[in-house]
Amino acid sequence: MSYNVKLSGVMPALVTPFGADGKVDFNAFEKLLTHFREAGVTGWVPNGSTGEYFSQSTEERRQVLQFVKEFANDDEILIAGTNAPATREVIEQTAMAKEIGYDNVLLAPPFYTRPTQEELIKHYGTVLAEVDVNLVLYSYPLKDGNDISFELMDHFADNPRVIGIKESSGMLQRAIDIASRYEDKIQLVSGSDDIALDFMFWGADSWICGPSNCMAKACCDLDRTYKAGDLDKAKEMMKTLYRAMNILESGKFVQKIKYGCELQGLPVGECRAPLGPLTEQEKAEFRAAMEPILNW
Repeated sequence: MSYNVKLSGVMPALVTPFGADGKVDFNAFEKLLTHFREAGVTGWVPNGSTGEYFSQSTEERRQVLQFVKEFANDDEILIAGTNAPATREVIEQTAMAKEIGYDNVLLAPPFYTRPTQEELIKHYGTVLAEVDVNLVLYSYPLKDGNDISFELMDHFADNPRVIGIKESSGMLQRAIDIASRYEDKIQLVSGSDDIALDFMFWGADSWICGPSNCMAKACCDLDRTYKAGDLDKAKEMMKTLYRAMNILESGKFVQKIKYGCELQGLPVGECRAPLGPLTEQEKAEFRAAMEPILNW
């Protein structure tokens, strides 16, 4: 293996709980993380898009990273989301994460600015040159309006500090292409939750998973069942998970995840504006899909 860290298992892309006062609710956070650990997660990914990093001040982002770092055990993988629209700010966020004790960061293309692939290669290269961290690339073109091209991955394929790519394009062909093209160089990380089992089949050993906030036991069970070689059982599990995962992918992702936390008895508050609440119909639809998962 030419990369620095082996990623494996289910790592929740953590929600950030907010209290009625609008501030980060660390009591709710602790309950949630304890629940995840009991379910069998392998690590923690705070301040990603599921964590609403875009709505937080730098001080809040620091507090969240600090809190998760202090909660984590030595054998749990830590990956900080350090995204921002400008390279300068990404470097600041990444340096802050490193200082707190994160050796790995998850970085999508800077949003809004829509850099070219050449500019994006320079962006990632600059971050790696400025801060001594490992990088998990994050491909989510629907959200970022930008691709992570094969040209970019080719550029970083032999860099041992570019350890993986969270692939959230939803295109299985692309995942297969990444898996076959960069074997032993860039680890394929599952990020398209409704086709998670397909990702496992194509070599994704790890899953940075937003839905695991409200279905951690089910996600960890699926991962363990697949790794134990029981494909038929894994397929049945994926069928049960599929509908809820698919509804999540259809919009209002973070709101539904937070509602799912409430359904499992671990409320984490509302999302921050501009993300608004779910309608009663949206709640009912997601609640029905969550039913078999809550009784897992």
